[in-house]
Amino acid sequence: MKVVITGASSGIGLALARLYLERGASVAAFARRGELLQVLAAEFPEKVFCYALDVRDAPAIQRAAGDFMARVGVPDIVIANAGVSRGTLTEYVEDEEVFQSVMDINVLGMVKTFQPFLAPMREAKRGTLVGIASVAGFRGLPGSGAYSSSKAAAITYLESLRVEMFGSGVKVVTLCPGYIKTPMTDINTYPMPFILEADAAAKRMARVIARGTAFAVVPWQMGVIGWVMKRLPRWLYDRLFAKAPHKARSSVA
Repeated sequence: MKVVITGASSGIGLALARLYLERGASVAAFARRGELLQVLAAEFPEKVFCYALDVRDAPAIQRAAGDFMARVGVPDIVIANAGVSRGTLTEYVEDEEVFQSVMDINVLGMVKTFQPFLAPMREAKRGTLVGIASVAGFRGLPGSGAYSSSKAAAITYLESLRVEMFGSGVKVVTLCPGYIKTPMTDINTYPMPFILEADAAAKRMARVIARGTAFAVVPWQMGVIGWVMKRLPRWLYDRLFAKAPHKARSSVA
């Protein structure tokens, strides 16, 4: 098996990379922090191919994709996992740059990740494209305008891509994690129901990917919460969430 994973230096991406490597896969690990990728490479010599890059850099992704495919062939699975979460408030002009960065990484980074692999996978008539979205994309959360909107956009983009790939042999899977214990959530100061360790989440996600399920929430309990949230009338949603705790504002990603 051949797998490509972005954001593979920590969190969900690292847990997925380790899981597939332990199962004997050849893994292309993309991440900005090259030094952390080298730690992974030392654990799995000759099985992991490390590419230090930023998913906002389309030419860098294209070069890495070309190199990996030249070495091991067309991937079976491409996981667009790289993402950032930043607290934002529209009233602050300095947050405009943060909004831009979050959207560029979480949405356009996914597009740029998939693009070099689409034609080869379509020609091979096989493969699975996996986008990591979030339950946070189901409704707009206070203080998370950038993150919630980026994940909502990712969910809709992945649906469009799934329809485009219909009948091609290439599957598109949308994964919406709830709370997963990662460096991204470690800074949260509010309750995080049903939180999962990254390794446990990776195992559940791998099962979804293997089945080729079009859309899934991990853990499933957060899917129930998300279902309820999406169906709350606006007046009630506004009252319930207006004073909800949220992530503090932070600098540009």
